[in-house]
Amino acid sequence: MSSLKIQEMPEQDRPREKLARLGAGALSDSELIAILLRTGMVGANAIDVARHLLLEYQSLSGLARCTVAELSKIKGVGPAKAVQLAAAFGLATRLARETLSKQKLDTPELIYALLGAEMRALSRESLRVVLLDTQLQLMRIEEVSSGTLNESSAHPREIFRPALIYAAYAVVLVHNHPSGDPTPSEPDRRLTVRLAEVARLLQIQLFDHIIIGNGDNGRRPYFSFREVGML
Repeated sequence: MSSLKIQEMPEQDRPREKLARLGAGALSDSELIAILLRTGMVGANAIDVARHLLLEYQSLSGLARCTVAELSKIKGVGPAKAVQLAAAFGLATRLARETLSKQKLDTPELIYALLGAEMRALSRESLRVVLLDTQLQLMRIEEVSSGTLNESSAHPREIFRPALIYAAYAVVLVHNHPSGDPTPSEPDRRLTVRLAEVARLLQIQLFDHIIIGNGDNGRRPYFSFREVGML
């Protein structure tokens, strides 16, 4: 790691000055993280520490999965910087949701944009129900199950309860695979068939069931049952 302090770098190369002059898009991930960290440690400046974090956790999504407690234990981070990083990842998730809240959510790409960043970062499985109105715009998002997902924990009664309470026109079921591979399991397939039957009885449109992975190794970061003709 470099021992050169950021204050000793040419002004045009310092992350804060570079962002002010050129905008966030001109900075690398490590430079943006360095701005949040503010300071490094002995023998390593903030950019060095940021690069180490990205190497250690392999990607931004991997880093975002860390809890504040986990981040706090990393050399060069500590509790205060850990909170700042967690806050930044949280704001990014909320911004994505706010941006999409008034759009017609009629494609799996848009649902992934709505929930992908947040759910990729989870270390446990989470089952969410996205409630849509007659214009397929977002009404609300409800978590109906947390932990290992199986057919007993994902009972149709619990899944469709929010839709009945809020009189949703359509629902999109979304859950994540912490392994990163969005390929549906056989229980995922059976659950989707079962829910489609219940949705017809309740006269609620099951618009899609999307499984979120991480997109590593060049694979697609989500699987859509609607896209493959299963809904």
